Amino acid sequence: MVKLGIIGGSGLDDPDILSDGSSAEVTTPYGPPSSPVCQGKIGGVPVALLARHGKKHTLSPTQVNYRANIYALKEIGATHIIATTACGSLREEIGRGDFVIPDQFIDFTRRRNTTFFDSFENGAKHTGMADPFDEGLRRALIDCSRSLGFRTHEKGTLVTIEGPRFSTRAESKMFRLWGGDIINMSVAPEAILANELGIPYAAVAMSTDYDCWKTDEAPVSWDEILKVFRRNADNVKRILIAAAARIAGK
Repeated sequence: MVKLGIIGGSGLDDPDILSDGSSAEVTTPYGPPSSPVCQGKIGGVPVALLARHGKKHTLSPTQVNYRANIYALKEIGATHIIATTACGSLREEIGRGDFVIPDQFIDFTRRRNTTFFDSFENGAKHTGMADPFDEGLRRALIDCSRSLGFRTHEKGTLVTIEGPRFSTRAESKMFRLWGGDIINMSVAPEAILANELGIPYAAVAMSTDYDCWKTDEAPVSWDEILKVFRRNADNVKRILIAAAARIAGK
């Protein structure tokens, strides 16, 4: 039976998306997750929703306990995980409000705990990460987004930076040279940890800005990110509702 775990990013951690909702405190060996896990249904599909940055967005990207978040979703029975995130665009063709379903990432974080295998005492553990995003989940997100008429990019390399600061222009240009298409501060650690636990994981990223490589525009600001994201938040919810039914085969 499918139980969909959803990690809500900035502006998309509203439990009102769920019917028959209830809240559960989950304990993990890695400490508490960012928020209680809200359980309910979307279109009859069991769902567990977790707010990445806490219920009131009090956790910076570095403070998020990614191991506890992923482990909590596994403990509560999530069979698949979809993450939502705002992102900056590193490409002219990825405009504000566009959706990107990434297929690759570059992890540029420095201070995250990104493995459950801190010790090899019980044997070496090296998780394959060639294709870190589940193809079946990606296809569901792509098809649902396009069927709803949203401008959707079906591939993209996502660069995850440490934050909470934004990039310098030199860094932004470097990420473009590396082949990065979008940039954020959260997805890579989640994808790594979900893969270690064998949970299919994919992300739907909404482009809100052009980072700072584009010199004919003002550099990214938090206020601008929130403005674009809030304007399009209902579109992300529509994708999640459609994708939940698709994943569950309804």
